[in-house]
Amino acid sequence: VQLQASGGGLVQTDASLTLSCTASGRPFSFYNMAWFRQYPGKEREFVAGVGWKNGQTAYADSVKGRFTISRFNDDSNSNSTVYLQMNNLKPDDAAIYYCAAAVQVGGIYRNHDVYDYWGQGTLVTVSS
Repeated sequence: VQLQASGGGLVQTDASLTLSCTASGRPFSFYNMAWFRQYPGKEREFVAGVGWKNGQTAYADSVKGRFTISRFNDDSNSNSTVYLQMNNLKPDDAAIYYCAAAVQVGGIYRNHDVYDYWGQGTLVTVSS
């Protein structure tokens, strides 16, 4: 099982960045997938999630209108790639971003404890 995240980097305030995460080794096309971020000394916080079945999305209030989550399911192998398009980045968006996946029923969960699989994290730095 592998969730490979990429796309982090150093950008200026109001710039854009796209993160991607490819999940393989399980039928991830049937998993909800999400992005979390973590500040130093803090717990991981939910950023955005996307459902497996109908593309339902959910966003933290702090990123709503600026970030867009999407996914591509590879039907040939059940791998799934989730993207996080981040626009109008602010210094408060600087964090380590993690992708995550879980089988969920009834919606997209925002609690990091219920996610089973995690990527390695990718660092986003925003200069003011």
